[in-house]
Amino acid sequence: MEARLFALQRLTAMVMAPFVLVHLALIIYAVRGGLTAAELLSRTQGNWFWIVFYGLFVLSVSVHVPIGIRNILVEWLRFGRAAASAVGLVLGASLLILGLRAVAAVGGLAQ
Repeated sequence: MEARLFALQRLTAMVMAPFVLVHLALIIYAVRGGLTAAELLSRTQGNWFWIVFYGLFVLSVSVHVPIGIRNILVEWLRFGRAAASAVGLVLGASLLILGLRAVAAVGGLAQ
């Protein structure tokens, strides 16, 4: 199980890398361009590319982060594996739900 989690975390890190780079580039573009929140939302509403892009980003984060938190809880705080796994699952589910709600709102799907 540990080897699979290790591999899954590394895989999601590779998937997340381009998402992070594009997201940071967009932030820099928006800030330098002086775009307002309303202008940003008008550009993303209903755009399926960005909905899919950020949906996949949220999915990869909601898998990657809980594995890392689980490892920290086990290695640093001496949690038992079962307790650390439970915390990780709750965190992962929370990230997924909140992230997908944000994607739906920004994409104009949550009306």
